[in-house]
Amino acid sequence: MTDQWQARAEALADKLTADGDLHTAEWRAAVCGVPRHELVPRYYEQEGTTYRLVTPDDDASRRAWLDRVYSDTTLITAVVADSSGRQVPVSSSTKPDLMVRMLEALDVRDGHRVLEVGTGTGYNAALLSHRLGADRVFSIDLRPELVDAAAERLATMGYRPVLRAVDGSGGLPEHAPYDRIIATCSVAAIPPEWIEQTAPGGLILVDVEGQLSAGNLVLLRRGDEPVAEGKFLDWYGRFMALRHDAASVGHAWPTVDRSQGEERTSTVNPVELDGGFRFLAQFRLPPGTLHTLTVDDGTPTATCLTNRDGSWSSVDRAADESGRYRVRSAGPRDLWADVEHAYDEWRAMGAPVWHRFGLTATPTTQRVWLDSPDSPHAWNLDT
Repeated sequence: MTDQWQARAEALADKLTADGDLHTAEWRAAVCGVPRHELVPRYYEQEGTTYRLVTPDDDASRRAWLDRVYSDTTLITAVVADSSGRQVPVSSSTKPDLMVRMLEALDVRDGHRVLEVGTGTGYNAALLSHRLGADRVFSIDLRPELVDAAAERLATMGYRPVLRAVDGSGGLPEHAPYDRIIATCSVAAIPPEWIEQTAPGGLILVDVEGQLSAGNLVLLRRGDEPVAEGKFLDWYGRFMALRHDAASVGHAWPTVDRSQGEERTSTVNPVELDGGFRFLAQFRLPPGTLHTLTVDDGTPTATCLTNRDGSWSSVDRAADESGRYRVRSAGPRDLWADVEHAYDEWRAMGAPVWHRFGLTATPTTQRVWLDSPDSPHAWNLDT
């Protein structure tokens, strides 16, 4: 049945083209020519708070597996338990529409050398190898078992890019410089090694997210000096965070006792923190702040902020009769007051959406700015 993959791959390319995600003949040929099913022999489906392994065991399940693999879907391919015992995805095969959008935004040309951070299943490395030749593709990932599996599967397809199991933040210096660096993970700031390993005029494409997991893909061009600068894209894409330790898979959220703390009200709707405003708010909150939701019967009822210094704020998501929102806070700092100040600032700037922001990064300093690098509205990233 797997001999039917070609028709499915072509149908996927047709859909990506019709949806406006795929525009170039070179990347269409790659989508049609790479057998994605060889790289995703199994995947996980989420069922509530757990994940169920899906494998093709008979004709019906093989047909469903192929249909899913050649759909425009992110496929979870590795799951582990975090420190609290909760199942957490640690690797996936990215949605094809996002992948081809990123590859086209990367403006890859014949002869370019590309470093990919986040090998995963190897699908993106296969697309790059089809486009450029595997000898010009370099891919790294933290987990050796993922890299080994990807290398074996890519080799059966005739692709042998350079793959290494290393901490992605360090890049791959022994094969630098690279014309392009693309990351299928998120970072809080651009690793200095990526800037240094990018050739002058080269591009870096990565999802930059702050401590509230708010951000987007940013496309940076390196100058003659080790300075990379550019704007966040006007379409959305996000990834799992880059990890430095294969044993580290997440945090156990601090406990918020909503029966305690000082009580007041606020005019700021906590739902605002679900959208683009959160990108700015995270710069005004102290380092080490986490954002969670209190959920009752499947419905979010409160927005919670907690900090490692013991501070926390919990805000009801439903307004009272006066249109205000009840806030409970405890600890040395009122975290919701920081959000209120950031909200006033955001409104004063005209409520900018996140893709009006840009980033200037050097190996030692990084700065987010609004509209232009010389804007008076700028915020330093914690590097």
